[in-house]
Amino acid sequence: MSTRFKPKFNIKKGDNVVVITGEDKDLKKPRKVLEVILEKQRVLVEGVNIVTKHTKPTSQNTKGGIVKIEAPIAISNVMLWDAKTGGPTKVKLSREEGKLIRISKKSGEVIK
Repeated sequence: MSTRFKPKFNIKKGDNVVVITGEDKDLKKPRKVLEVILEKQRVLVEGVNIVTKHTKPTSQNTKGGIVKIEAPIAISNVMLWDAKTGGPTKVKLSREEGKLIRISKKSGEVIK
């Protein structure tokens, strides 16, 4: 990926999204975005893409063992959740008073 321009995505940390493709596909269950990784075009979504990680004992974790954590998924596999219509929606960017705001294309509501 070129490092000349920083990519812009309509999904931000804390948004509610639905997974539209993959093993955890569920168009009716909104989930929270924990982190957006711009450089790799991936998002970390709560309860999606659970992987098992083997950890060695450290000073913080004296036992070690097997830990289940969320792994990032491609940002193209998620869509924003529209609470008013109760489903996934595309986003339209608009400018009001010099600030960019996100607007749901299905309901026309401003996304906070």
